[in-house]
Amino acid sequence: MTKPQILDILAFGAHPDDVELAASGTLIRAARAGAKTGVITLTRGEMGTRGTLAMRAAEFDAASALMGVSHHEMLSLPDGRLSVDEPSREAVIREIREHRPRVILLPYWEDRHPDHPATSRIIEEAAFLAGLKKRDTGQESHRPSQLIYYMSTWEFDPSFIVDVSSVIEDKRRTLQAYETQLFKPGAAESEPPTYIASEQFHELLFARMAHYGHLIGKKYGEPFKIRGHLEVADLLTMFGERTF
Repeated sequence: MTKPQILDILAFGAHPDDVELAASGTLIRAARAGAKTGVITLTRGEMGTRGTLAMRAAEFDAASALMGVSHHEMLSLPDGRLSVDEPSREAVIREIREHRPRVILLPYWEDRHPDHPATSRIIEEAAFLAGLKKRDTGQESHRPSQLIYYMSTWEFDPSFIVDVSSVIEDKRRTLQAYETQLFKPGAAESEPPTYIASEQFHELLFARMAHYGHLIGKKYGEPFKIRGHLEVADLLTMFGERTF
């Protein structure tokens, strides 16, 4: 039997490329600092306008390698029809108990694409239920220490922002691995046009990261939100190096 890959940070997305668009810079930084990271997508992206299932799987593999994650996996929940139901919760509970992450990244609970808030709710409920000892899956119970929400289409007032300036080109290459889904300068276009594959969306994404980076005095940033409040144990460790 293969030994489960225990992770420090596990990021969930509804579709291949969701996590990469929102949080790949943070995951790259964490992996390079020695953290064990992982990405799990609930669907295989079968309802996407562009690309085939095989193409999307290959792009997911390539992007995961560029991020340096320790584990990546596609589940087979129904794309475009995600709902907060028992099979969905059960699938995620099993993943949480197998990988035992300290921190989970998940989509913000409000978004334009209905799969994104559905994913958020599925992960929230599964993260709680995974900690119940009498919820039997044949695995040990486990509840992560923190759920951290990343930004998709709709913006929020972030609880904190991660400086990704040093890895912005690595993030750019990660996104370019999704050749059928996202804009790649100079690439021949053979797929139907979509907004997320447009140059306009590409520019907006990097402008948004520049905006959130500016808010913390850095060049690029990825925003995140938690429910509740953050504890600061030491003011100088948290704030002593700020120079703006």
